[in-house]
Amino acid sequence: MIRFFDFVFSLTGLVFGFPLLLMLAAIGYYDTGSPLFRQQRVGRHQKPFTLVKFRTMKPDTPSVATHLASTDAITPFGHFLRRTKLDELPQLWNVLKGDMSLVGPRPGLFNQKELSLERSKHKVFDVLPGITGLAQVNGIDMSDPALLAETDARMIRDFRIKNYFYYIFLTLSGHGAGDRVKVGQPNKGS
Repeated sequence: MIRFFDFVFSLTGLVFGFPLLLMLAAIGYYDTGSPLFRQQRVGRHQKPFTLVKFRTMKPDTPSVATHLASTDAITPFGHFLRRTKLDELPQLWNVLKGDMSLVGPRPGLFNQKELSLERSKHKVFDVLPGITGLAQVNGIDMSDPALLAETDARMIRDFRIKNYFYYIFLTLSGHGAGDRVKVGQPNKGS
């Protein structure tokens, strides 16, 4: 049932959001010369998949978890995309393909060993990763791997179809701060 909703909502979002996606891509092209950001992430059963987002950082920024990134690497347009969460829109393609769900644990990077270990202990990799979920609407990011994995496990354990719509509603209404980026930290992230 969830896959059906994921498919319908992601296809609808891509079709009706196409003009917005095109406009953001054009602005992103002028901002960085490369509007889309692709990155290998840890998927269901720890299989890799390529996550697609709008680029918010300079193209030459090394790839690390967002909480390790520097605000110096984020472009002015990137700040806007992050604040409005519009940088996440291309992930509708990942949802449509079946790499992700709209609701699930945020996919981590393969170099986040502590997070992967915690998630393995809690069987978080048994489900598809998602764009939003319980941790995101409560402002819990990847800087605390144990808390994030426990929150993800609680979301999975208590998951009902009403939660799916509830987390989407909370996300669209602006709940959750997203991943924190450290102010003035040396250039480490993408």
